[in-house]
Amino acid sequence: MSELTWHSQPTLRRPLFLAGFGGLFDIAETATAALRHLASRGRPEVIASIDPENFFDFTKQRPTVSLDDDGARHIHWPANDIAVLDDPAGVHDLVLLAGLEPHLRWRTFATLVHEVMTTLGCELLVTVGAMADAVPHTRQPLVIGSTTNEQLARRLGLSGPRYQGPTGIVGVLHDLLDRTRTAAVSLRVPVPHYAAGTDHPRSTQALLRHLEHVTGVPTAHAALEDDAERQRRRLDRAVAADPDVVAHVEALEHRYDARMAGELPSGDQLAAELERFLREQDD
Repeated sequence: MSELTWHSQPTLRRPLFLAGFGGLFDIAETATAALRHLASRGRPEVIASIDPENFFDFTKQRPTVSLDDDGARHIHWPANDIAVLDDPAGVHDLVLLAGLEPHLRWRTFATLVHEVMTTLGCELLVTVGAMADAVPHTRQPLVIGSTTNEQLARRLGLSGPRYQGPTGIVGVLHDLLDRTRTAAVSLRVPVPHYAAGTDHPRSTQALLRHLEHVTGVPTAHAALEDDAERQRRRLDRAVAADPDVVAHVEALEHRYDARMAGELPSGDQLAAELERFLREQDD
């Protein structure tokens, strides 16, 4: 019995696969929140599911139980459901996986994701992640994008991967796609390390904005502006209560401002370059 269950296999328009996994590389669920926000602007249809039985240690990621109105018990297992979101106004339909990082058999799990991409004809994988970093909450989070595809990196102004150290399912998935010559991009957003224990809508919004710039797909990131502003004011009050923290944040601001010497290409430029790249791959 396959660990990948198909519920339907729709015909899609030049789909892009967007994936994020809750866990070590998704601080405060910032990245998966971005994909859930993206899905909320439409009516996503779950088309496939990866069975959790052989991928999770349930003593670490425990299922939950709930009772319905009739008192019947229901077990809710860790889920990695793959959904499709139609984009009637755009060029690309989206395949979304806002899931949980499995504990076991990462190579097999990555192979199943790649099988979904191949079956649906996905042209590109974009993974999203978030990490705690020494950045100030008073500045726009600076999203880091990377790819091993030299042509795509040159077109979109992305860097090659620079991270070295413990990796996760995203690293394993990108390694598989490198070996199968499948185009893939990684986007990572920093979360202020002194606020990593709570949700950070400013970072989620920055990730969505950058995702929109790279792919040209509308993400409705402006809808998070009020939440982001409320959280900024809460952090302002918390920081102001401690002079040492005020000094630390000011130092982070100076470091951030020094890094922002250049300007990124416009969103229209990035989206146009991506379209040219994808069409050249088709040719």
